[in-house]
Order: sequence, then structure tokens, then C-alpha cells
Amino acid sequence: MPFSTSNRSGTLMGIGFVALITILATLISKISPVQSLGISPLVVGIVIGIIFANTLHHKMPTSWESGVTFSAKKILRFAIVFYGFRITFQQIGEVGLEGFLVSLIMLASTFILGTWLGTKVFGMESDTSMLTASGAAVCGAAAVLATEPVVKAEEHKAAIAVSMVVLFGTISMFLYPLLYSSGILDMSAKEFGIYVGGTIHEVAQVVAVPASIPGLSEEAANSAVIVKMTRVIMIAPMLIILGIYLSYQAKKTGDEGTAVKLVIPWFAVYFIGVAGFNSLGLVPEDIVNTINEVDTFLLTMAMTALGIGTRFSKFKGLGLAPLYTALSMFVWLVVGGYFITKLICEMF
Repeated sequence: MPFSTSNRSGTLMGIGFVALITILATLISKISPVQSLGISPLVVGIVIGIIFANTLHHKMPTSWESGVTFSAKKILRFAIVFYGFRITFQQIGEVGLEGFLVSLIMLASTFILGTWLGTKVFGMESDTSMLTASGAAVCGAAAVLATEPVVKAEEHKAAIAVSMVVLFGTISMFLYPLLYSSGILDMSAKEFGIYVGGTIHEVAQVVAVPASIPGLSEEAANSAVIVKMTRVIMIAPMLIILGIYLSYQAKKTGDEGTAVKLVIPWFAVYFIGVAGFNSLGLVPEDIVNTINEVDTFLLTMAMTALGIGTRFSKFKGLGLAPLYTALSMFVWLVVGGYFITKLICEMF
């Protein structure tokens, strides 16, 4: 137990160490060039964590490991629950049925496609494939973190998925403005906003893309963010369905170790509850903003701890399979997402 009498001191020191790195990551993320690229403190945190894991990790006392693990597992679940304060059901209603349908179709199709390609075509393990697919399908690094405890994956597999999200999410930030400004995309401002929100990985990247296009209407920016947040809240039912599916598969294959009970990620259920509570408007906006800042810090702690548990030696044997899988999903998001957005918007 991490907080037993014998482990308490080491656990607290480990948590404190992760918190210090998180403070550094937060400060780095506020530097203008880093902000302009839409790189969140979560990404900075995992990069610092991975660098530490592969250079100075042997200098860290082994007693601190329980604190690092606590940050990556327990603090993560707490942070995901309070992520619900970023969303209201009213916001989701504002974008209309077309935004909801684009979000639903792109999330489901990207997750299924990515998981299938990863396992059946490129030969990855199912948990690595699911983590990579969840990051592309929902909301980037935060989705990978939320999916990791459901599939019970090792830290380095989640780190692989996050790295793919960072790579192709960054490419999106440069590609989408270019496609729109060149006239290749025959879309209205609202359609483009729905397209951006329904297909780009990270929330910060979704905010950055409309802002980088001169003269683009505020309607496009608002549509992009609302559709993106619709995708974010869909992570809860996605994880519940995934938990049920994994439990069914375990029973089907006779794996008694995992088939004993249904795997329901209760933190995802609580996440919806928090979002519903936030929709009531009972908490003042300044307090909600403070909660979200603290929550970002906690998510960054979880990501940093994930990085600390990642050794490059564990990547051996994966080859380019994660890259091929992520690239295939990226092509689907850009091309398939365009046609689906046009089709849905023309129906309403």
C-alpha cells in the first residue's frame, strides 16, 4: 500500500518530485513559442518525464516509485473526473445536431479503424492499438490517459500513443489553415469549424487553428471548440462500452483473471456527473476557472509520471507500426472527416 507506515514517506517524496517537474513543465508551456504551437503542459510534462527516465532515473530512490505510480494512476482518475468542469450540456446543444453527429461518427469510426489497423494490419498489441486510436479519436493525450486504466496498459505503451498524438496534432495545426486559405476546402465558416472540432486531436490545437487564419469568423472558432468538447464528453460512454467489450472478450477467451467482473470505468461516469453539475451554473465562473487550472496541473502530474515510467528499451519490437497506424488515422480524419462533415451539414 502506498500510504502504509513503511511506504508513506517514499510515496509523498515521489508525489512531490512529480509535482516539481510538473511546475517546470507548466512554466515551459507558457513560453510564447511553445504556446504558439498549441503544446499543452501535459505534453511538456511527458517529454521531461521521458528524458528523465532514460538519463537520470537510476538516481531516484526506489522508495519514490510508489509516489510516481500513485500520480500516474490515482491522481489521473481524480483529474479526469474534474475535467467535466470544462463542459456544459448547453454548449453541446448550441452547435446543433450536425455537430453532434460529426463528433459521434468521427470518434467511433476513428477508434474502430485505428484499433483494427493496429492489431490486424500492422501487428501491434491490442492495448497499444486502442490507446493510439483513442488519442486520435477523442481528445489527444487526455484521452490516452483516460483509456490507459481501462485497457490496463503499461506506461511505455501510453507514451507511444501520446507521441503519435503530438506528432500528427502538430501537423494538423499547419495543414488545416493551409487547406482552408488555399480554397481547397469548399466549406462555409461554420462547416470548417465543425470539421476542425470533429477531426483535430487536442483541444488546444482546435483553439489554435481558427485563430491562425486571418479574417475567419468567430462562428467558426466557436463551432470548432463546441464540437471538440462534444467529442471530449463522448469519451465517457466510449470507455464504458470499451470496458463492457473487454469484459466480454475475457469471458469469451476463458481468461478468468479478467473475466471475474465487468470493467466499468467509474471515473468516466463521475466525469459525466460533474459535467451535468457544471451545466446547472451553480458554481461561479471564476471558481470554475480555478478548478480547471488545478485540474490541468493534476493531469500534467499524471502525464509526467507516465513519462518517468517510460524506458526506450521497452519500445523494441514495435518498429514503425505505431507510426503507420497513426498516419492512417490522420489521413482518415483529414480526408474522411471532410466528406462526412460536408454530407452531414448538407442534410440539415
